[in-house]
Amino acid sequence: MAVAQTPVSPAPVATTTSALQRGTRVEALDVLRGLVIVIMALDHVRDYFHDSGYAYDPLDASMTTAAVYATRWVTHFCAPTFVFLAGVSAWLQRAKGKDPARLARFLLTRGLWLVVLEVTVVAFGWSFWIPYLPHFQVIWAIGWSMVALAALVRLPVRTVLAIGIAIVAGHNLLDPVKAGWFGAWAPAWLLLHEQGPIVRDGQIVAIVFYPLLAWIGVLALGYGLGPVFLSPRRDRTLVRLAAGMLALFAVLRAFNLYGDLRPWAPQPTAGATVMAFLNATKYPPSLLYVCVTLAPMLLLVPVFDRMRGPVPRVLRTFGAVPLMAYVAHLYVMHLLAIAVHAAAGHDLDGMFNTIHDFFITPAVFDGTGLPLAVTYVAWIAVLALIYPLCRWWGEVKRRRREWWLSYL
Repeated sequence: MAVAQTPVSPAPVATTTSALQRGTRVEALDVLRGLVIVIMALDHVRDYFHDSGYAYDPLDASMTTAAVYATRWVTHFCAPTFVFLAGVSAWLQRAKGKDPARLARFLLTRGLWLVVLEVTVVAFGWSFWIPYLPHFQVIWAIGWSMVALAALVRLPVRTVLAIGIAIVAGHNLLDPVKAGWFGAWAPAWLLLHEQGPIVRDGQIVAIVFYPLLAWIGVLALGYGLGPVFLSPRRDRTLVRLAAGMLALFAVLRAFNLYGDLRPWAPQPTAGATVMAFLNATKYPPSLLYVCVTLAPMLLLVPVFDRMRGPVPRVLRTFGAVPLMAYVAHLYVMHLLAIAVHAAAGHDLDGMFNTIHDFFITPAVFDGTGLPLAVTYVAWIAVLALIYPLCRWWGEVKRRRREWWLSYL
């Protein structure tokens, strides 16, 4: 492995705190995180350039095409990997010598900082409008999941792992419970477990895309499995874990036994049937969704550890500064969308207060959808434009050790 000079066992954290020196990074995880950044950008660019962003569900087999479906479905790997790796990174902080009290403070403060960023800088980047419609997405989910993990890090790592497994595997038992049952407390249930709009006096005041409970489970799962990533048996363990997750998905999904809010059914064509089978629920992430998306990413860790050449170097550049890459791509993508739609002669109303219009008044986008090929060209352009910034910021973080840099 690229990071550990001496093999260590995945037993107690106390035996592994000397495995990583401060500032050392697990490069395969940076490459994996960079891949997530790249494919995440594709999904967001599609939202702003293609009509599947507002006119129809790109995963609905009755409405989509194979190319549009694949463009959307491949990006399902992003959120679970982001959140899982945030948990792994928290454990690696312990492996670098942070005691539980210091780690808890860091997770609490950084988590709250991410929440603030989500409802300010990130929200404005999506909307380009004030006042914007608050919408709680992945940075929000990571932030609050870190806050939750801050309360757990004093527990044994295996206990945190058990909590993560219990949440990921068991939260679908709550699917029949609906926010409407709770009256004035309905928003609390939306924030915890059910995607939907928060309504006050008949008006939508916020949209919850990422209910928190399941994501807390994914982050705890990453923290609990953190020792695996410094283990000499890492590759074998990850392959077995991924194989088990995929097998669980196949069995539970094939018979609609458990683990997803939306059962599948055979469709008129084989292609449509495959689409329906793979279309597991993301909001909140079901057990089956986590299994089918996280497992392939775990299998990539050994691959990336051995990969050399320009591709892993580029991915590592993005993955070493994920927050910068995330924020930068939002602003560059949105500005590029404005420029391209203006050049195409489209009405630009939807490019301002965009999130509100996506979900409240989507008719403003009628006739503005561009071909899928344009989406891919714009995606490459966005990545090319943010790459120099990410490379510069990565160098800054590598050279300097001020405490505040760990929050960025």
